[in-house]
Amino acid sequence: MMKPERPVGLIGYGAYVPRYRIAAREIARIWTDGQGGVPVDAKSVPGPDEDTITLSIEAARNALARAGVTIEQVSAVWVGSESHPYSVKPSGTIVAEALGATPWVSAADFEFACKAGSEALTAAMALVGSGMANYAMAIGADTAQSRPSDALEYTASAGAGALLIGPAAEAVATIDATVSYVSDTPDFFRRADRPYPVHGNRFTGEPAYFHQIQSAAQRLMSDMGKTAKNFTYAIFHQPNAKFPQAVAKRLGFSDSQIAPGLLSPQIGNTYSGAAMVGLCATLDVAQPGETIFITTYGSGAGSDAYALTVTEQILERRNRAPLTEAYLKRQVFIDYAVYAKWIGKLVMG
Repeated sequence: MMKPERPVGLIGYGAYVPRYRIAAREIARIWTDGQGGVPVDAKSVPGPDEDTITLSIEAARNALARAGVTIEQVSAVWVGSESHPYSVKPSGTIVAEALGATPWVSAADFEFACKAGSEALTAAMALVGSGMANYAMAIGADTAQSRPSDALEYTASAGAGALLIGPAAEAVATIDATVSYVSDTPDFFRRADRPYPVHGNRFTGEPAYFHQIQSAAQRLMSDMGKTAKNFTYAIFHQPNAKFPQAVAKRLGFSDSQIAPGLLSPQIGNTYSGAAMVGLCATLDVAQPGETIFITTYGSGAGSDAYALTVTEQILERRNRAPLTEAYLKRQVFIDYAVYAKWIGKLVMG
């Protein structure tokens, strides 16, 4: 278990989800003639002028608005994603520039598949917890890739969650402790020269997702002397509709605990932003004194688990920026042809 010497917490938080949607039945119409069930109602799609960088900027602005601190006070802007727009050019510098944080700021990109955002969060905790900085921004954002006709095409969506870390005395939620668990498990991967990721098939469930999350979650609860019953809410990475519910039950969480943290069936899985958007949605409804347990997951593989406690300051800061629900309610549906064009599935030679 890791705890910073200087107590830290979330000073501000913010989510962003694009307005565009493609219905799961529209994807099924193209690839299965509409036969069979679909895992979600719809998923979010980035517009033609949106990418991981623009999503990050919007979410970060919401986090800053809730925090009530000036951008000049922020010492780091770190962006975690598996869909950075550039192979060689950091997203972090562009986000920092757009926010007005440059030039005296640490900017960097983090990568660890679906938990790149939580890697940035842990690093931000360390920076603030060591006293090297008062505020650091950790962002998880993605415009997730999926091969046409693959099962992931139904859920690989777009969104971002931004968390501003600072002293616990100023926090809307304190971060009480964290653990990280990693192993070399080839469940899901994409070579640098390939446009879409590949499944590890039999490695995806038990030796990867479930083993990683259970290991991290059980270790953190054990080290803290707590059980699932000690937490009000639980949030898990959501690659599909079944996995997070199954792992929550294995760990002893009830349906009433996990429901607020699960992402809406209207936005699918935002990968690096998934758990962080889920946390934002939970903070939108959490009350002072309530506790949140969150465990992220990244293919490759690894999990980060965190325990948080909501403070009184959530009541005053919550409505300083749009709630996550506001982004989920705005919906403009597109057909598969427009979706394929915008996502880049149609490549002109």
